[in-house]
Amino acid sequence: MLEQSYVLALVIASLAVSLMGSFTGLSLTYGINALPGAQRKLSVAMAAIALGGGIWSMHFVAMLGLELPVLFYYDALTTLISALVAILMVGIALLLMHFRARTPRGITAAGAIVGLGIAAMHYLGMSGMQLCRPVYSPVGFTLAWGASIGLGIVSFHVIYGARSRRNVFFGTLCLGLSVFAVHFIAMGGTGFLPDASGSPEGPLLDNATLAMVVTLAAFVICGAFLLTGVTFLPSGGAAAGEEARGAPDVRSVAAASAKLPQSPAALSGPSPEGTASPLAAPPVSAHHPEAAAMAEPARPPGPRQGSPSLIPYEKDGRTIFVERAKVAALRAEGHYTILYVGGQELFCPWSISEAEARLADPGFVRAHRSYLINVSHVTGFERHKDNGICFFEKTVSLGKVTVSRSRLPAVRDALGV
Repeated sequence: MLEQSYVLALVIASLAVSLMGSFTGLSLTYGINALPGAQRKLSVAMAAIALGGGIWSMHFVAMLGLELPVLFYYDALTTLISALVAILMVGIALLLMHFRARTPRGITAAGAIVGLGIAAMHYLGMSGMQLCRPVYSPVGFTLAWGASIGLGIVSFHVIYGARSRRNVFFGTLCLGLSVFAVHFIAMGGTGFLPDASGSPEGPLLDNATLAMVVTLAAFVICGAFLLTGVTFLPSGGAAAGEEARGAPDVRSVAAASAKLPQSPAALSGPSPEGTASPLAAPPVSAHHPEAAAMAEPARPPGPRQGSPSLIPYEKDGRTIFVERAKVAALRAEGHYTILYVGGQELFCPWSISEAEARLADPGFVRAHRSYLINVSHVTGFERHKDNGICFFEKTVSLGKVTVSRSRLPAVRDALGV
């Protein structure tokens, strides 16, 4: 076996590329269920290219850091195929997550597909080596495939267990580190032998050409990382809780500012729009009741007396209505929400805060900052030390919802437990 070593700087660079590619791809999928079908497909395609390209780039940045006592090249066609396989496998997984009902089994399947794609890309890329033949130990080969699938599943459960900015950040770490770990687990079980049958003739890539290609890919990933990072992070004074429920609409905040009451008596009911003058409004102190109210997005103009019997959702360019009694839960998805109705996930134009305001009655209760649940659909409840779980066994697209500690008393009261 040939003696092998690595350039530390390129190993670190490969980790950075893996993390940036993961973040770019995952941030591109955040909130896309709120988009129409064609735009969602485009976002999935872009995310697949970013994630798959990041996996491929990480591999070849690390391979550029591999030092062997002989010259070696890569077959251009095999190298291209390895990149396309990674993009295709990631794309399939993302399609499952954003065009099918999202269930624990589906998340596991999508994670396994990504894991298979990571390992397949690695070994396809390795098979393209010329003038030097990789030799795999059975233990190392098995461990690499097992780790790839297992880490892929874990990563996708972190990413899609709940759709929030926090999950995207932790998912980036899990997936980026998984790709990095799988590569070096596989390389730990790989030896190299000189291959006298190899020939430098034909469509081969030497290290200099490969370095230019990989550098270009890494540059694109870095640029995309910066662009998505700027738009992904909450702007200005966005509250931490908005990472799951979406930022308030600007018009709602402006309307709320115009509606500040002129006297304590006005706190007992909503002020008619346009009656409050900015000059006449009293200063708002930290102890003023209205100051606390401004922490939440203001309810947009519209009827507020009573709860609507129908909830709107959009499909194929139309607004359709579903009876509120049929909706098991609403989940925050950026500035909008997803309705869980039987086995369907429907796009609702309301934000989670607006939905909570419109559906204010004992039947709908906030279980988590990302979820508003209909207690009539809850089939079981499980109390944990710091939180709880509501089960929705008749709602196959939902399954269960975690109840946060701060919401636990309200949920238990609504369930009567």
